[in-house]
Amino acid sequence: MKKFVLPVIAVFFFFVPAVIESAPVAAVGDSGRYVLTLDDAVHLGLNRSRSLEIARLDREMAGQKIRETWADVLPQISTSFTYTRSLKPTVLFFPNVFSGGDPTQFTPLEISADNSASATLDLRQKIFDGAAIAGIRAASVVRKISNEAYRNTESAVVAGIKQAYFDALISRDRLKLIRQSIERWELAQKDTRAMFRQGVAADIDTLQAFLSVENLRPDLIQAENMVGISMTKLKNAMGVSAESDVTLAGRLEVSPASYPADIASAYREALESRPDLRQLELQVEAEDEKVFSARSERFPVLSAFGQLETQTAFNDDVSLADSNWPVSSSVGLQVSMPIFTGFRISARVEQARIARLQVIARYADLKANIRTEVEVRLSAFREAQKRIEVQSKTISVAERSYRISQLRFREGIGSRLELSDAELQLNKAKTNYLQSVYDYIMASVQLDRTLGRSGVRVPVKG
Repeated sequence: MKKFVLPVIAVFFFFVPAVIESAPVAAVGDSGRYVLTLDDAVHLGLNRSRSLEIARLDREMAGQKIRETWADVLPQISTSFTYTRSLKPTVLFFPNVFSGGDPTQFTPLEISADNSASATLDLRQKIFDGAAIAGIRAASVVRKISNEAYRNTESAVVAGIKQAYFDALISRDRLKLIRQSIERWELAQKDTRAMFRQGVAADIDTLQAFLSVENLRPDLIQAENMVGISMTKLKNAMGVSAESDVTLAGRLEVSPASYPADIASAYREALESRPDLRQLELQVEAEDEKVFSARSERFPVLSAFGQLETQTAFNDDVSLADSNWPVSSSVGLQVSMPIFTGFRISARVEQARIARLQVIARYADLKANIRTEVEVRLSAFREAQKRIEVQSKTISVAERSYRISQLRFREGIGSRLELSDAELQLNKAKTNYLQSVYDYIMASVQLDRTLGRSGVRVPVKG
């Protein structure tokens, strides 16, 4: 038997490399020491945020979905190899008429070989598929949506870190105010005891001075606890370990901020910059593609195909190398189109159309909510500005009033009630001013988020 060489079929798959943005994920189990300004806290939090890591992975997932949808229009190549061992031969019965015998009798004939094998290489390429084309366009829109989702998450993370940072600052400053108030009352208590020994003050005055100090102790304990709680929340917002030693280098201070003068201008800026609104705009585009994809199921699908096949059969007394491997090949076109699907396609088209209308309704609802949010945030910011102007004048007056009352009390011409009232007014003025500054800065943070200014620096100085 003539010797043939066994063909070897090699299959090369088309591969499109993906460019993946990689960002190192910082460990959160450290116990380092940090001295942080606001910018430091934001940068640290952006590098360690678990929410941002999830959003980044969602963005990478969208990129892989684009690759997956492209696969529907790229050549599909597959190969297979089959080997069969006959345990019992296949038998066919032939009538004896061919050998001149009795035509009613049959002769068994074994026709199968001991071994058989076949190898095939299949190639299929879609020439037209409306649903696949719509899927590619929809996947590219989904990638844009994931980018906007990342921006929205980043904006939320930045706002959350800023709020936690300023919460920690105001907790620290409130604790400082309480300690200052205790120091003033302890000084007044010392003066009262001296006056009592001189016979100028009564015993009740010393008791009231003592009670004034002790009544502030619960407030001091609560303020100290709030400092610890606010620092824990800040560490969590930044993604650092709860055991980390964090010191805040910033302080609450008012700095000028530039915002639109009227609601209409602020609303326009928000419509242009808000990532969540842009997400819904892109979602409408994606739903349009889904409607087209559902309708495309009614269209014909045109595909080209080709096949290369080789096979052999041989008995045990013939070696594999001596076996015959004839090769056959074929190419063709295939057109398929649904005629009746039990209204399945119509139902899918309606579902896609309804989903599109839902997104449009959510888009309109978000625009209305943004309009309300802009007005509320801008009003809160202006209110905080006015309160600061008023409270800044009040502090100097309250401090002067307290000094006068303290001097009058030491000289014996002022009453303890007068001193207590002056202390109360001074503490209230400082507390109100501190709250006004905090409200101003937080209004600025919230207004930045409302306008889509995720990267705008909040007025704070270190």
